[in-house]
Amino acid sequence: MTLVDALILGLLQGFTEFLPVSSSGHLVLAQRLLNLNGELLTFDVYVHFGTLLSVVAVFWKDILAIIKSTVSALLSPHWKQHYLDDPNARLGFALIVATIPAGVVGLTYRNAVEAAFTDPKLVGMNLVITGLILFLTRLSGPVPEKRPGIFSGILIGIAQAFAILPGISRSGSTISTALYLRISPVQAARFSFLMSIPVIGGASLLETIKIFKHGTDVGILTILVGTVVSAISGYISIKVLLSIVQRGKLNWFAFYCLLVGSFGILFIT
Repeated sequence: MTLVDALILGLLQGFTEFLPVSSSGHLVLAQRLLNLNGELLTFDVYVHFGTLLSVVAVFWKDILAIIKSTVSALLSPHWKQHYLDDPNARLGFALIVATIPAGVVGLTYRNAVEAAFTDPKLVGMNLVITGLILFLTRLSGPVPEKRPGIFSGILIGIAQAFAILPGISRSGSTISTALYLRISPVQAARFSFLMSIPVIGGASLLETIKIFKHGTDVGILTILVGTVVSAISGYISIKVLLSIVQRGKLNWFAFYCLLVGSFGILFIT
């Protein structure tokens, strides 16, 4: 992989991570088109880490408030009252339970997930599924200012677990599920962005441990370029998606996913 390849893939990851079009699916298809081989999953994990940095850059004040409120609630004998009275504590509890399904699936089926990243036709089929999920958001009826709680957090977390497969958009499936639960579009997008932090952070930690133990054939400079570029483009992507979600136009991306998925099924081998 050259530095130009890393630049292209970093831009692609950053712009597509938060748009509901499956960044991992785009990376698989792009890597196949660029005829790239080697430990591509390592590179994929670190460009995802770049987009985690962009989430922290946009929401760092929210993150600190959520951590403070959640820790206070957990240390209090009246944690239920904290949950009811403090929206940041309620969001913190929801994020905790939302993280569990993806963590279980990622650790239990790690080898199967890695194998899925080598099959472009499977990615194409999953992109078509993502397109259908997004299209059906036209039928949702969100309630203004409704926020996620523990129950909705579990359901959105299950949606995120399915999105471990390349081609199933993490942001698309989680935001769509939140909209089906009648959570307001802005709160749905915010929750989706925040719940990416522990999942991507955990995957990055595991991959870093693997590199220290076994090494990697992907150059450190290549990884660094991809990570930095994905962080910058991810920041822009968050701002764009928040604007689109506020206007209720998430289903625009359905047609794009259907088109790219069909292309992957028909033309990429």
